[in-house]
Amino acid sequence: MALITLNFFSQALNRTVPCNVVIPSDKVVARGAEAAPRGPYKTLYLLHGILGNYTDWVAGTRVQALANAHDLCVVMPSGDNKFYCDSDLSGDYYARFIGQELVEFTRATFNLSTRREDTYIAGLSMGGFGALVNGLRNMDTFSHIAAFSAALIKDRILGAVQEPGHDFFTRAQYCTLFGLQKVADFEGCPWDYDALARAAGQLQDKPRIYMACGTEDGLFAANTAYRDLLEAQGFTVTWHQASGGHDWNFWDRAIEWVMDWLPLGEAVRGISSENVK
Repeated sequence: MALITLNFFSQALNRTVPCNVVIPSDKVVARGAEAAPRGPYKTLYLLHGILGNYTDWVAGTRVQALANAHDLCVVMPSGDNKFYCDSDLSGDYYARFIGQELVEFTRATFNLSTRREDTYIAGLSMGGFGALVNGLRNMDTFSHIAAFSAALIKDRILGAVQEPGHDFFTRAQYCTLFGLQKVADFEGCPWDYDALARAAGQLQDKPRIYMACGTEDGLFAANTAYRDLLEAQGFTVTWHQASGGHDWNFWDRAIEWVMDWLPLGEAVRGISSENVK
């Protein structure tokens, strides 16, 4: 499994951005074994949480080994605390970057499948918010969406105060993040995940959705409520709850669960340091 760190110019963000990619293009198999696949590869776009960056998933989980076991390419960009949304107020267009530009760039750079059924998006916490929002806004691109401990904080946004210290973001910062004139405008805006679920519920060929959350996580109630909304709108939702909090112990298990859920299949086992005797 090759681990590649990219730095490339993003037109959506108007700067050079970093990204980690794991891809099984270097896989070598034992003599006499079935030949290793050479693509085009199924692809998971995997988003980190608040305070993190493109290194988080590789540092915090077994994602590289798990991707290798499924011959899956995993693309891990940086979201810079921006909730993977576009904002005219900040001039940051992370939704355009995640949902369109990053997919187009990585497909042009690597031997990735261009088929919707082979293209997936997932994330944890803030990245779970980003995966749900961008997956629902780009259903022609992503066939499967996964969210772990998703930061479904609409009530917090609508109730934000101006003074710093009461929340991670102030009212003005939430407005800047989501391109709002006032926090009340989040209701029904392009990043309102409730409104997106209701709108997408009217459409055919909806993406399949996987949600997981720890029972000791402060976001557990918000995640179960969103699961119920999605199911009421006709989505096929796979729900996984287990003991755990808002931490890497839970997310390391969750990335394994979701790879078992995705339509990936088993891979040819390659030669690596873990199995050379």
